[in-house]
Amino acid sequence: MQATLYGIPNCDTVKKARTWLAAHGHEIHFHDFKKAGIDRATISVWLQRVQWDVLVNRKGTTWRGLTDERKAGVVDIDSAIALMIELPSIIKRPILVLPSQVVVGFSDIIYESLFKK
Repeated sequence: MQATLYGIPNCDTVKKARTWLAAHGHEIHFHDFKKAGIDRATISVWLQRVQWDVLVNRKGTTWRGLTDERKAGVVDIDSAIALMIELPSIIKRPILVLPSQVVVGFSDIIYESLFKK
């Protein structure tokens, strides 16, 4: 199964997902969007399957570091995409992209169901 895991390597949840995938013998391409960046086209693909407000991590330190005015300005797809491109660490992690699905976050139960043989 062709898949890509997007995230930041030092994120605890990304580490859990990568560990789970490796332990279950799944070789997945990893895209470090903090180093390699992220573009509008990739985010737009995600948004075909996931709502923009699911992708914006409003519980993380990056969000908490924004001014109230900046937070209030994230009101639709376009403003969310602009923020995610500017500050990739605002994206909830990890993002697992499979041929027919986009999964945000990590749960071993969900991953088990996705990778049943």
